[in-house]
Amino acid sequence: MEKNPTGLKLVKVVDGGKHSVKGDQEAWLKLQVSPNPVFEGDVLTLQCWGGRNAALSQVHFFRDGKLFHFSKDNQPLSMGTATVKSSGRYSCAGQVTSGRHVNNRTSGTVMVQVQELFPPPVLSAIPSHEPCEGSPVTLRCQTKLHPKRLASGLLLSFHKEDHTLQDRGLHPELSIPAAQEGDSGRYWCEAAPEGGRVQKQSPWLEIRVWAPVSSPLLTLRPRPTGLTVGYGVELLCEAQRGSPPILYSFYLNGEMLGNPMALRGGAASFLFLVKSEQDAGNYTCKAENRVSEETSKPETLSVDGPRVLSAPTSTRNWLLPWLPASLLGGTVIAAALLGYFRPWRKNAKPAESSQQEEDFSVIYAEVRCPQLSEVPAQGLNRSSRTHQDPTGDHEEVLRQ
Repeated sequence: MEKNPTGLKLVKVVDGGKHSVKGDQEAWLKLQVSPNPVFEGDVLTLQCWGGRNAALSQVHFFRDGKLFHFSKDNQPLSMGTATVKSSGRYSCAGQVTSGRHVNNRTSGTVMVQVQELFPPPVLSAIPSHEPCEGSPVTLRCQTKLHPKRLASGLLLSFHKEDHTLQDRGLHPELSIPAAQEGDSGRYWCEAAPEGGRVQKQSPWLEIRVWAPVSSPLLTLRPRPTGLTVGYGVELLCEAQRGSPPILYSFYLNGEMLGNPMALRGGAASFLFLVKSEQDAGNYTCKAENRVSEETSKPETLSVDGPRVLSAPTSTRNWLLPWLPASLLGGTVIAAALLGYFRPWRKNAKPAESSQQEEDFSVIYAEVRCPQLSEVPAQGLNRSSRTHQDPTGDHEEVLRQ
């Protein structure tokens, strides 16, 4: 015994695919599904029939036990274009009028399984989805119709991003004779049966066309000739073309300097300090990516020798050549002042003379001391012979 949606207790008897119900009067309902079998894209239709040509009204349609449609009169119910999601357990119920008898009846359950017409297509690139620039690439869109629907053909189209490359046709391939870097991007294809309502797209296929690197340009800053020990040098290497990332490396006479560096754009820079004449030689750089590598033309760097002390590179260095001249200037100034004050001291009183000597000592100290305090130890050693004698002369004059 089973209670149907109308509330009437019924006994179902399955006989030859027909669902019969015994009640107060022999009558039964049958749910007919068409087409059979059902494929994606077919128009799914449900029809509820009463046995023995009995009139049927107040028809209810159920899917998986839930009411989804009601009709006062018995008309075929169109479910629209079938999809895989249309699958389920269907039944119907209604009032069956036979003669003067009206009974509520329910059909048996019909399992509807919507079959896949064809699987989603798959797009592939032959020989590779990462070709080298200039090489041919073939895009292939693959899928297959259900064996029972092979009579209808499949139409295929090819797309890149939001652009159509090839409209619907029976050919499953699209050829790119010579791939360029601009052909890189996301591709997809679409399949649809002739005259059908089903359209399926493939997953995205990322194609990366690799452009080989061009011969890099090596630049030395400052000029590569006439350098001396202690100068800083910058090497700049840049390939104008090539798919990133590009790996750069620098060489002196064929020996690598430092570690390679990978860049996605711009020039690679290598800095070093000229330490000796061994830093002279032929400098080159190499640029490489996944598909090629190129080496620059050599740039020759010459080193003249140790740096001249007068080179204005730091405060300590430029003080060294200036120091002897400053002391000499101090000597001249001190001698001139002494020449001016000698006659005056002879006529002055002892207290005033003492005061003048004290003032002059301050003037001499101010001329002499500041420069000496800033000179490094090695500088003092090299110039001690220059400034010792003038200092002694000043001291003898002051003691007079």
